[in-house]
Amino acid sequence: MFSSSHQGSFKKLEKVYKGRNRETNELVALKEINLDAEEGAPSTAIREVSLLRRLTHENILTLHDVINVEDKLVLVFEYMDQDLKRYIDTQNSPLDTVTARSFVYQLLRERHLTSRPEAREPTPQPGWATKTCGFWTGPCVGIPISTFSNDVVTLWYRPPDVLLGSRTYNTSIDIWSVGCIMAEMYTGSALFAGTTNAEQLLKIFDIMGTPTELTWPGVSQLPEYRNDFPSRSPQSLQQIIPSLDPVGVDLLERMLQLRPEARISATEALNHPWFQGFD
Repeated sequence: MFSSSHQGSFKKLEKVYKGRNRETNELVALKEINLDAEEGAPSTAIREVSLLRRLTHENILTLHDVINVEDKLVLVFEYMDQDLKRYIDTQNSPLDTVTARSFVYQLLRERHLTSRPEAREPTPQPGWATKTCGFWTGPCVGIPISTFSNDVVTLWYRPPDVLLGSRTYNTSIDIWSVGCIMAEMYTGSALFAGTTNAEQLLKIFDIMGTPTELTWPGVSQLPEYRNDFPSRSPQSLQQIIPSLDPVGVDLLERMLQLRPEARISATEALNHPWFQGFD
C-alpha cells in the first residue's frame, strides 16, 4: 500500500488506497472498511462482496481477495486509474451524444447483469469502457438484510423513496442513479445537487414535482414524508436539457419516476428506442 486514493461510499467507515501486489507486481485498489465492534461489517459491504464473488464480467470490477485485519475488512480490487464521475468532471463541456449513449448503455448493462444471479461468464463487448465496483441494490441470496441506511447511495444520486425512508430494497434505486448520471453527462453538473436529505428532496420536487397519494400511493406513510412539502409541478426535462433529443428525454423520464415501481427496468431500458442500432 503506498497512496490514499479517496474516501468511499461509507463515508468515515471506508477509505480506498492504491497498492501493488508483491507477487505479481500489478497495481490493485484496496478498499479498507472499518468494522463496528458490535455489528461487524456494514450491510452494504456484505452485499458488495456477495455479488462480486458471484459475478464475472469485463464490465464488473474484479474482486481479487477479501482480508480481515483486526477491526478492518480489506477488499482487494483490480486497479482503475479513473472513474466515470471523475471523467465527466474533467471534461470542459458536456459529453457528446455518442459518448453519453455508450456510457449509459454500459451502466444499464451492468445493472442488468447484477440483477441476474446466473450471470457468471464474461460476454466480450468491444469498446466498453466502464466497470461497476459498488453494488448497493443487487440481490444477494443467503444474506438476510431487512433494512438499509439511506447512505447506501451518494446523496445527489439518491432516489426520493430512499430519502423518504423507504426500506424496500430493489434495483429501481440504481435506475434512478443512472438517470441522474445520464442528465449530468449532458449538463455538466448534477441535476439534483442538495447538501442534506431534506434539501435533496426539495431539489428533486422542484423539477419532478411534489408527490401526492394520487401520483404515488402510500407516499404519505413513508417515515420522512411531511405534509408541508412545498407543492411543485413537474418541469419539462426537454427544456432543462435541450441538448438531449426527444427519444433520450423519454428514456430519462422513465428512469426518473418518483414512484420506484414506475421506473423502467434495466432490461426494458436496454431495449429502449434510444439505443436502437447500438451494440
